[in-house]
Amino acid sequence: MQSAPDTTTASNPFFAESPLYLNYPPFDQVSNTHYLPAFERGMEEQIAEVEAIANQSAAPTFENTILALELSGQLLNRVASVFFALSSAHTNDDIRALEQQLAPELAAHDDSILLNRDLFARLDTLYQQRASLDLDSEALRLLERYHTDFVRAGAGLTPEQQQQMKDINAQIAVLQTQFSQNVLSEVNEMAIVVESREELTGMDAAMIEAAEQEAIDRGLDGSYVIPLLNTSGQPSLATLQNRDLRERIHRTSLSRGSRGGEFDNRETLSSVLRLRAERAELLGYANHAEYILENQTAQTVAAVNQRLAELTTPAMENANREAADLQEMVRATEADFELQSWDWAFYTDRLRQQRYDFDASQLRPYFELDNVLQRGVFYAAEQLYGLTFEERTDMPVYQEDVRVFEVFDAVGSTLGIFMADFYARPSKRGGAWMNAYISQSDLLNTQPVVANHLNITKPPAGEPTLLTFDETTTMFHEFGHALHGLFSSVEYPYFSGTRVPRDFVEYPSQVNEMWATWPEVLANYAVHYQTGEPMPQELLDKVLSTQAFNQGFETTEYLAASILDQSLHQLSPEEVPDADSIMAFEAQALETAGIAHEDIPPRYRSTYFSHIMGGYSAGYYSYIWSEVLDADTVEWFKENGGLLRENGDHFRQTLLSRGGSEDAMQLFRDFRGRDAEIAPLLERRGLN
Repeated sequence: MQSAPDTTTASNPFFAESPLYLNYPPFDQVSNTHYLPAFERGMEEQIAEVEAIANQSAAPTFENTILALELSGQLLNRVASVFFALSSAHTNDDIRALEQQLAPELAAHDDSILLNRDLFARLDTLYQQRASLDLDSEALRLLERYHTDFVRAGAGLTPEQQQQMKDINAQIAVLQTQFSQNVLSEVNEMAIVVESREELTGMDAAMIEAAEQEAIDRGLDGSYVIPLLNTSGQPSLATLQNRDLRERIHRTSLSRGSRGGEFDNRETLSSVLRLRAERAELLGYANHAEYILENQTAQTVAAVNQRLAELTTPAMENANREAADLQEMVRATEADFELQSWDWAFYTDRLRQQRYDFDASQLRPYFELDNVLQRGVFYAAEQLYGLTFEERTDMPVYQEDVRVFEVFDAVGSTLGIFMADFYARPSKRGGAWMNAYISQSDLLNTQPVVANHLNITKPPAGEPTLLTFDETTTMFHEFGHALHGLFSSVEYPYFSGTRVPRDFVEYPSQVNEMWATWPEVLANYAVHYQTGEPMPQELLDKVLSTQAFNQGFETTEYLAASILDQSLHQLSPEEVPDADSIMAFEAQALETAGIAHEDIPPRYRSTYFSHIMGGYSAGYYSYIWSEVLDADTVEWFKENGGLLRENGDHFRQTLLSRGGSEDAMQLFRDFRGRDAEIAPLLERRGLN
């Protein structure tokens, strides 16, 4: 039972700035009872601050209106940054209940600011006068972005329309939270229970031990439990020889959120889609996608649809060729059955072995977690940017596996703090992500405290953590986000770090993936965890030669999810399917787009597509959109000598340090010297 909220100033760690180094969160002092009173006081304080700004008698100035807004809500920001980070990384029943309670309250709080008519009047006055205010470029952009935010929130609507907007926002907030909690609850509940070790033939021994330990943790001694990831495909499908078990895992994975019961998400999804469409219509947009994309670098629905469509045909052609190759392998090595979606990963792995004379399991002994982190991820950052890292064991953490590193710039000064939370657990949502506990700002005199989160299966005690190649690449990817946050050098917190358009935010992280296979970096970290011997050159060459392998599948599953996201959000309120029609709509949308492949489901199906409940609604296309910039940037690095300090410094100074303080595409042009070209992406994915 949750104890009574703690409202005393002396004992609530959120009521004042953290006394720890760089205002690092005092996790050891935080309990569930602290959140609600801190949220309540934080909202009260910010409303009082906003009312004072809106009702002052002095004429509006940048300082007394825009700057004052930027400085407001600091208590609320402190508690929210910790609460919502842990609601994803280390949740519990109290946090989940509080999420549900706070969702409509926080939505109403935001509306009370963004729909404050007196406040908007002051802001609009400044906006109209902006040419004569003598502001520097970052301050001018801050004024313009605030004005855009208020208008897009409905500041220009009538009082009756604003009330309708508030009602819609409150409903959406509750439903989005419910959807996300259902996904986490169901993925834990539907973990696959296997009764005999024989059924796990083909699975890595360490993974079998982990499955055995998971069963013990769940009170299922003598069994084996394979947890599910949030994606449609599951890693175990690549190695399990038992075809019936592969089918059970795959069908279970695809059924999530649509099989009835308390975690069924069809009704919730339908309601969210309809409410988003109604909100967009209220603001004068044809649909939610049009509303979202106007504020991204893509700008229009037509631009996104065109990009996805031009990639669909070559992706499907590649996928069909790959399917034919796999079917041929099935017929040559097994009973004559038709390839199914649960067979793809297994036979892809065997085809990789045959074609390149190695299998993915050969790589794992060379990808020990700490080597990948310190001799790979950190090493690349040291060579490229001059960074160094020192592990801090004196800083409190919210879970025993979390590690903390102080990050130093080339001149030896502290740049910020990096937290590494790599292991999967039932209290953690699926996927991988970065978040900022403290964002850099010259105005607030703050330095960044950022965290990376992955979902690597933790081995039994005493065993090494050996990564797959995908997990290794993901570690480099997420650290690219961390660098974006660590390198931030802006005045205003509004623009700090990764606060850039959604279809630009993945770009720096995707660029950082290149160093995972850069020969100098790979040779430094890819050493055998037992012998310390480097990965044989022959194996290393095979790794590099397989980069375009299976790209038809990978591109198709990604495009299918992206197209599904757009299809769901390019609907008017009347066109949104009801709960009983959601899955049929999904199938028809993929068929219409020419991306329906019977052996390749979307990376996420609608009912467990967590991205579109968060910041990626109508935005999942962002990964491929950003990859155009990424692939072109990789070409620049190759043309200019690769892993050199001058290259890293140029990328940092022109782009990574600027956050959202300038137009995103202008930042790219400042770095690259021209607009992006799509040819490197087509070459990388074998789509040319």
